[in-house]
Amino acid sequence: MATCLTIDLGLMGYAEAYALQKRIVAARKADAVEDVLLLCEHPHVITLGRNGKREHLLASENVLRQKGVEFYETRRGGDVTYHGPGQIVGYPILNLAAIRRDVVWYVRMLEEVMIRAAGDFGAVANREVGKTGVWVATRKNSPQSAQRAQNGTETAEKLGAIGVHISRWVTSHGFAYNVSTDLRFFDLIVPCGIADRKATSLEKLLGRGIDSREVAARLTQHFGQIFGLDMRAASQDELFERLREVELAWSGAATVAQQPILAVQERG
Repeated sequence: MATCLTIDLGLMGYAEAYALQKRIVAARKADAVEDVLLLCEHPHVITLGRNGKREHLLASENVLRQKGVEFYETRRGGDVTYHGPGQIVGYPILNLAAIRRDVVWYVRMLEEVMIRAAGDFGAVANREVGKTGVWVATRKNSPQSAQRAQNGTETAEKLGAIGVHISRWVTSHGFAYNVSTDLRFFDLIVPCGIADRKATSLEKLLGRGIDSREVAARLTQHFGQIFGLDMRAASQDELFERLREVELAWSGAATVAQQPILAVQERG
């Protein structure tokens, strides 16, 4: 069974996490590191996927600045989404060529990871045809459900979002799973470009506090089971040291390659 390193990055800025992803992707393409699953939370940030529509960002730059929300355009799939404290973000850097060369299957399996984790805490999550992500039906006696039923609209709310990027079968970006997220920040966008749908969180669904560390452990466990990987916890320092060794070796090789070839004249 192949090994996958699991790294808990804690609270990390989006730009810093993205830069780290790019370093790991380069090393993974060269087969210089194992598969990696990064787990983190981000300070308030809104990201727009490569096929997203700017009009799905409902807040002006001034409003975002006042609320302390950053904005980034990204290379991942999907539309617009929000990341913030209380949300577990997973960035798998996997060599899909060694697992299964199937992008749709990969996305469905990321959904399955979140669906199983929700079930561990007593929440029933599902897929919806044509809508990537993980959805939970609202309670029938809730005001939101009654209003939407009257309007003839669907009532499922989004618990987890997915947006991935794949290059030479190495994955990046990933999934976002709402545990105790402040859902008011989703009002700044049209989540994933789907109007008349709201986001929800595990704590909102269950009506009680949830330990994010326990959720992260369940996500990691199901991730390993679904993708057939041996999940091994590693520290940030261990990861950074591995990357430095790889990049130093590359730098040394590049230096040697750039050195001029000295002509040697024999004397007789």
